[in-house]
Amino acid sequence: VQLQASGGGLVQPGGSLRLSCRASGSISRIYASAWYRQPPGKQRELVAGESGVDVTNYADSVKGRFTISRDNAKNTVYLQMDSLRPEDTAVYYCNVGVFDRQQNQFEYWGQGTLVTVSS
Repeated sequence: VQLQASGGGLVQPGGSLRLSCRASGSISRIYASAWYRQPPGKQRELVAGESGVDVTNYADSVKGRFTISRDNAKNTVYLQMDSLRPEDTAVYYCNVGVFDRQQNQFEYWGQGTLVTVSS
């Protein structure tokens, strides 16, 4: 199983970005996902998580601005980021829990995608 993260880049304060993380390989379905971030010189922190429709949690710093979602048909998870601030600058990582075709559970990390918020 491989995770391919994309969507990072440079954006001005107040702007928006949508991160994507696509799972490919021998998987049956995604059962949960999360996005983490690691700002420069700081530890990795949880940004948002989900384990099904309407089952989500967010870091206080992003509540009301970020939205996590999942497209099961595409095996892809998303992080919509609005009203971005300079302090959102970080490398963002997706973390995805999947069932394989034998219904074994596994957890995988994406490679990270850099988000820079700056004018």
